[in-house]
Amino acid sequence: MQKKFLTNLGLILALNLLIKPIYIFGIEKAVQEQVGTADYGIYFAILNFSFLLTIVLDFGITNFNNKNIAQNSHLFTKHFSSLFTLKLILAVIYIIIVVVMGLVVGYDSRLMKLLLIQGFNMFLVFFINYLRSNLAALHLFKTDGIISVMDRSILIIGGVFLLNSGVLYSGNGIMYFVYMQTCSLLLTTFIAFFIIVKKTHSFRFSWNWPFSLMILKKSFPFAILTLLMSFYNRIDSVMIERMLPDGDVQSGIYAQGFRILDATNMIAFLVAGVLLPVFSRMLKERESVESLVKLITTLLLTPAIVIGVGCAFYNTELISLLYYKNIDKITDVNELAIASAHLKESSKIFSLLMLSFIAVSTSYIYGTLLTANGNLRQMNYMAASGMILNIVFNYILIRQFEAYGSSISSMSTQFLTAIIQVAIVQKIFKFKVNYRLINILITFLFGVIAINYGSKMLPFDWMINFAIMVISCGLWAFITGIISIKSMFRLLKYG
Repeated sequence: MQKKFLTNLGLILALNLLIKPIYIFGIEKAVQEQVGTADYGIYFAILNFSFLLTIVLDFGITNFNNKNIAQNSHLFTKHFSSLFTLKLILAVIYIIIVVVMGLVVGYDSRLMKLLLIQGFNMFLVFFINYLRSNLAALHLFKTDGIISVMDRSILIIGGVFLLNSGVLYSGNGIMYFVYMQTCSLLLTTFIAFFIIVKKTHSFRFSWNWPFSLMILKKSFPFAILTLLMSFYNRIDSVMIERMLPDGDVQSGIYAQGFRILDATNMIAFLVAGVLLPVFSRMLKERESVESLVKLITTLLLTPAIVIGVGCAFYNTELISLLYYKNIDKITDVNELAIASAHLKESSKIFSLLMLSFIAVSTSYIYGTLLTANGNLRQMNYMAASGMILNIVFNYILIRQFEAYGSSISSMSTQFLTAIIQVAIVQKIFKFKVNYRLINILITFLFGVIAINYGSKMLPFDWMINFAIMVISCGLWAFITGIISIKSMFRLLKYG
């Protein structure tokens, strides 16, 4: 099982690490530069607002389906047709609620148009995730990996035309970008749907109220979990945009750091997507998951620590390279002052958000195990606590520190919820406390901090210093034993 897990995880990571960084740093970053910080800030806030309401759109069906089909693959054909119809009905309800809530919070006609289209895009995203959950549950990880990057691949091609056309500089530029997202998501949806249909023995539109009610009842705990986690992961930019006089600009500054965190979270998210069906099947067959948890903890936390700490130390250099590389060419004194202030604030936000990547990675491992084991009550208590704390912290800190206050709130919430999840896993599964692993992780962390501090003192260009830091951290991982060549070879013999 571990060999199969590693092989398929490697393929999915390779595809996503090839395609998604090109999209995020090549296309989306350039779009943000062309449409401007304020317009992108509005888009980012609307995106997260539409995400908050996805409990109606998905209702936990995707995670429930992933776990259920992984444990009962013979139910795939029977469930797919009925769930397909149910998903369409939920989509209509979701769009209606999105429009109503947009009016309640006071969005004008321009923002309502953006919200409506973004709501449709969100439906497509979650529908693709539902289709992919069937592929993952059936352990068709290669096909799942291809579908996972298809929309971004299409968007890269379309984005090149958009960026070179000049339309993004217009007052309605962000809308063209959203339309392009719609096209790429629609095409991916159709392709994924036809692949899934070929895997079923039969497909037809059907509505079975008793079946739908049963599915909604079973998926309800997943839905609550999705809602609560959405709030403490996505409420930040919405509160920034609504609470501050220059909320659009502050949201855009916050988005600069958050989008990079979102890009790195891709690694942990993809690991969780593969882990859920694997954990589910192993738990049903009463196989021990302890060694797999230890394996994935070391494999995921090692790069998470390097990335999180490294980005915190090189915050200004990285943000400047990505968003403010032409700041020294600004001749207007006022524009230069504004850009310098934005760079300083964005760098501070970026530091805290990237440090939280360590906590997010931990949550993806242990939260996925708890979900696979059906411990949703405990997960919901944890997520509810995280949501309440994040909203309270945001309400207090945004007023005092603006967008930077939201990053403090986010990091605090992420680490707290990660610790709670680890504690719950330890209590339920009663894993033997691995003091050696804990000591190695702590030693590795302090070593990475020392390496970063030392690399900043080197007399070379910062990019050379950064490269030396990364290489040194890699060597430090082998020296501490957190990763060893012997264990990696031994893993290939499993299964």
